[in-house]
Amino acid sequence: MKKRIVLFLSLVLTACLLSGCAYLPFYGLTNMLEMELGSDNGVKDNGDTVTISRELYEKYQQYDKLIEMQEIAEYYFYEEVDTNALIEGAALGLLTGLDDPYSFYYSPEDYAELWEDDEGEYAGVGIQISGNYATGLCTISRVFDNGPAKEAGVHKGDILYKVEDLYVDAYNLQDAVDIMRGTPGTDVNVTFLRNGEEISFVLTRAQITVNRVEAMMLADGIGYICLYEFAGDCAAKFEEALNSVVSQGARGVIIDLRDNPGGWVNDAESIGDLFLDAGTLCYLEDRDGKRQYYKTKNGRADVELVLLLNEHSASSSEILAGALKDRADATIVGVQSYGKGIVQNVLPIGNDGSGMQITTAQYYTPNGNKVHKIGITPDVEIALPEGDNGMYEFGDLNDVQLNRALEVMQEKLAK
Repeated sequence: MKKRIVLFLSLVLTACLLSGCAYLPFYGLTNMLEMELGSDNGVKDNGDTVTISRELYEKYQQYDKLIEMQEIAEYYFYEEVDTNALIEGAALGLLTGLDDPYSFYYSPEDYAELWEDDEGEYAGVGIQISGNYATGLCTISRVFDNGPAKEAGVHKGDILYKVEDLYVDAYNLQDAVDIMRGTPGTDVNVTFLRNGEEISFVLTRAQITVNRVEAMMLADGIGYICLYEFAGDCAAKFEEALNSVVSQGARGVIIDLRDNPGGWVNDAESIGDLFLDAGTLCYLEDRDGKRQYYKTKNGRADVELVLLLNEHSASSSEILAGALKDRADATIVGVQSYGKGIVQNVLPIGNDGSGMQITTAQYYTPNGNKVHKIGITPDVEIALPEGDNGMYEFGDLNDVQLNRALEVMQEKLAK
């Protein structure tokens, strides 16, 4: 009976998170019962027992199926059962019922690794991967300089096909990433697809430092800033890059958001604030129609803007692009963006270091344009030629999309 109660409390603790949203405090069952003890809300402490109201009893009775499954497993399974592992599995499976690939459970190890990634340093092979849930394919969107993958000859545009014995798709991508992470100096077998052919490497894991911003002067009066993701210190580094090109005489700035999978909305807000006066960056709308506005303040940089987007530009990339298109007369060059117009909140749960991510709202551009499953439409559409995987050195004008963005900026500055 004691095990039954422990499992019951743990499962309900996880489930209770679904009844609120990330803007509100969360309380597990244990904390909730402690707050209700001695009150008139149907929870009474009777010494060795706790009595709860029928309303609470009926609420939590829905988890009886899980408790019954746990007891059957403990009685019949051919090996000793790890109850904690069952609870972890139940927590993992609970959020699959939302049928949302962006809402999921983090084990304590995964949750700690999430924040390690945000700091921009980790031990691995040095690749950034974009998973497409429509096709299942996981495309290499960036190969970090001086990393094992770069040195071995992995290219941007390669498809991550297999890691050790795991065949990789968008749904088990995190498992593949976990395998590629590890102790510096140890090896991992990774197979990629390039032009339909398998290419296998034995990569030696190393300490990776992620640079999220690169900048240069692309032509007279035109600066070029590439932002790879909205994480870590990207906003501060972006502002440094902007100040650098402006100090070199940039009157126009091309912002490259191709293959940028997004990240933290607050980073998009900080970067958008550099180019916008007081007003709306975007607004979120939850299922009840309640809105939350992200705002910018006065003090915009006096530069013309061109933004580069592709089919992998998502999330905060689309927030920034939508705001600058609506409010800063930015010209969008490239192809239709990914269309991830929903936002997630990440929060800790329990007391063991675990966490969860859950989709809480859709977002809209300042002019009220929906982005989810639509994307940002370019003003100047140009796709890469067939067979061109975009594998260019930074600032290489053989890149037809970047070259077209430069032409568009030159036209804007000539007016």
